[in-house]
Amino acid sequence: MSRGSAPILESPGRGPAIIEPDRLYRKKPRLPAAAVLCFFLDLLREEEAAGRLKPVLRLKGEGDPIQVWRRGRGARAQTVCFPGIGAPMAASTLEELIALGVRDVIACGGAGVLDSSLPVGQALVVTSALRDEGTSYHYLKPARWVRLHPFASRAIRQVCAEGGQSLRAVRAWTTDGVYRETPGQIRKRRAEGCGVVEMEAAALAAVARFRKIRFGQLLYAGDDVSGSVWRHRDWTGQLAARRAMYRLALSACERLRSLGAS
Repeated sequence: MSRGSAPILESPGRGPAIIEPDRLYRKKPRLPAAAVLCFFLDLLREEEAAGRLKPVLRLKGEGDPIQVWRRGRGARAQTVCFPGIGAPMAASTLEELIALGVRDVIACGGAGVLDSSLPVGQALVVTSALRDEGTSYHYLKPARWVRLHPFASRAIRQVCAEGGQSLRAVRAWTTDGVYRETPGQIRKRRAEGCGVVEMEAAALAAVARFRKIRFGQLLYAGDDVSGSVWRHRDWTGQLAARRAMYRLALSACERLRSLGAS
């Protein structure tokens, strides 16, 4: 297929868009520059109920608004947000957070494993993501991979090592087609070195690269799609792992701020 035959491969360039998020939010109060994007909405609601998160802003659009919280005070305050599921939604949320002052971001979530040796709950740091979604192509020139920021990955590694948390580095396969992960495609992705499959990392990394901020991704190993039969492994019920990923993301985000300029 030639590049001109697929619209997704036609790079829009680096010029400004008709709708730029900083124009929409320039009059809004600034958020803490350090931010955690947490895909565990139930956990965030628990944190708010316990008084550890303070609601500060709602990003409005169609459907339910995206709640943004503040954690802590002063120089150590952090922005915390559930970014929505899927590359387009998560990328748009990150765009708006950046327009509000966010500069260093650690995301935490779960992922399906392409390697059955990864036990459910295993902590993972994403080093690069395969761009098998559409959103990243609106931010970066066509390419197969996007690398996550090395300082963000370093921050995740450091806090895990200091806390005695077992951690494995993986390449992620980011896809929009959760119901089109066929056995043949899974074999191809595994052969390329992908250890997990998820839906947002490549898009979030592309937005971060385009807007010149630092982004890292922390995941835990969830369901297993590596074999001929899907194994759920009760991955959504791994409450201890989810809380651990959230705490590690908070610590890594704080550590990232201390690492200085990229």
